Amino acid sequence: MPFAIRFTDRDGVREMKKSLRAEHLEYVESNMSRIIVSGGTFPDDDDFPVGGIIILDVGTRAEAVEYIENDPFFVHGVFSEYLVERFVKFIFDGKRAAG
Repeated sequence: MPFAIRFTDRDGVREMKKSLRAEHLEYVESNMSRIIVSGGTFPDDDDFPVGGIIILDVGTRAEAVEYIENDPFFVHGVFSEYLVERFVKFIFDGKRAAG
């Protein structure tokens, strides 16, 4: 069951985030089989991410929370908040999804 996870970085964590990036990417890549899509969100005037969105295919909300709370960015306090919501696609790849 897909869950959308949106997270936002705390202010002033840019250098910490840079230092944790390799560990974060390793974590994300080790979970690729469960990830439908993952990426950063950016302000209009900068090319450094300030948050992100993940759509994760897991069995329960608890598994989605476990995923985000084990991300090195969360563990080390980069995120100011996150939101986990069940996700049902409506349009995919320019076409209406079945269902």
